[in-house]
Amino acid sequence: MLHESPISTLEVRHLEPATLARRLAALIYDALVLAAVLTCFTLIAVLFRGFRPIEPATWWFDTSLIAISVVFYGWFWTHGGQTLGMRAWRIRVVGRDGGDVPWSRAIGRFFAAWLSALPVGLGYWWSLIDTENLCWHDRLSRTLLVRVVPKSP
Repeated sequence: MLHESPISTLEVRHLEPATLARRLAALIYDALVLAAVLTCFTLIAVLFRGFRPIEPATWWFDTSLIAISVVFYGWFWTHGGQTLGMRAWRIRVVGRDGGDVPWSRAIGRFFAAWLSALPVGLGYWWSLIDTENLCWHDRLSRTLLVRVVPKSP
């Protein structure tokens, strides 16, 4: 059985960059989904510990939360290029050539996005003055966030 790509009913519009508003809307949507996933993991961890709380700055717990976040975004980006929020806002991450994003770039994009967010979101705001409307993490990971539109009949 052939697996139909979730993007099959959409087409990339000449690699038109996604606007900052769409990026942020998808980011908020995905943050809510990821928060639910991390909450479920925390509940399971607390259950396995016999309902004992997890101490702050516990290395295994913090590492687990980061790993789950990387896998969450990485899996979506390497399997169709869209998280749930990106699908809702019709944007997709692609390589600079318009192709799929490999795991190495997805992981790089994840950590580079934190660099973009840390200085008051400066790396995101940068897209407003960038000649190609790219954020810092787009450039660092050699990926693009582009708009997708329904295919014409």
